[in-house]
Amino acid sequence: MKKVTADRIYLGDSCEIMKGIESDSVALSFWSPPYFLGKEYEKNESYESWQKLLKTVIQEHFRILKPGGFLVINICDILSFQDEKMPRIMGLNPSNRKCTVTKEMIIKAKEEHPDYNRYQLAALLNCSEQTIDRRLNGNNIRGGRYAVGTHVKLVGGNLEQYAYEAGLFLYDKRIWKKDPAWANCKWTTNTLKAVSESEDLYIFWKPGEYEVNRDRLTPAEWKEWGYRQIWEIASVRANDIHPAMFPIQLAIRVIRLYTDEGDIVLDPFLGSGTTAVAAIKTNRRFIGIEKMKQYYDIANKIIKAAQTDFKCDMFKSVRQTAKISVQTAGNT
Repeated sequence: MKKVTADRIYLGDSCEIMKGIESDSVALSFWSPPYFLGKEYEKNESYESWQKLLKTVIQEHFRILKPGGFLVINICDILSFQDEKMPRIMGLNPSNRKCTVTKEMIIKAKEEHPDYNRYQLAALLNCSEQTIDRRLNGNNIRGGRYAVGTHVKLVGGNLEQYAYEAGLFLYDKRIWKKDPAWANCKWTTNTLKAVSESEDLYIFWKPGEYEVNRDRLTPAEWKEWGYRQIWEIASVRANDIHPAMFPIQLAIRVIRLYTDEGDIVLDPFLGSGTTAVAAIKTNRRFIGIEKMKQYYDIANKIIKAAQTDFKCDMFKSVRQTAKISVQTAGNT
């Protein structure tokens, strides 16, 4: 088993690599796992294998988190979960119909021509036989009578159960209010469903002493978001380097709220490296794990650039401090 050290990212399976992290060493684990929304990197996952992945990763956290440490998972419910048992019925949408033939018109035609089948009725009413079937028997669903129905699938309860079984407790829950996201609710335009505009942050705690340090934030920050359950942060405008990026401000808030400078922050689903960059910018250490080579390479470049910028900022700060000290000494 390869030992995992801080300020590095690793390529491979989180379930295996996390075994090399020192016990009781991580102050915060902040991550956004695959959401099971059909992304390219999820194409080989079943719902069962996806849940097994989440459970395995969560269970490993009890060992690696410091007593009093936190695990924060950013995730959202599946708003269009395919279910073979779902009745294949769709809401009626008269304003969206291309054909003006109504159910009442078909019933009247059947009364006048009781021997007509649906093809003959369609010819009589100048419509398709599918229209006859839909009006009489109910809408077929989303482009085809054989399409699988979808419903909302909640994910938070499973996360809570996996964490509880591992010895972690749900400490808090916050909500990230973002820009409207259509990818997770693609049927919104033809249903009564709302468009997705939020994601959840589940905060789990490993039993142990932890510090409520009011100096981590300014009084204005505590008032604006430190005490607030709903965080309004704009989404990433262009997911051009990774299909599921979250804004760095989200990671920075979590890191500043739950850790102190010098603490180790873990992200076992690193993606393009946002959590690691946020750790660097807030003077924390980091461990990142990413299973896909293309994103691992991208993250490496972004993290190295952030480290260089951070060193330059620190150097400028030291020079400025030294300059002020010299000026002060000269004035005394």
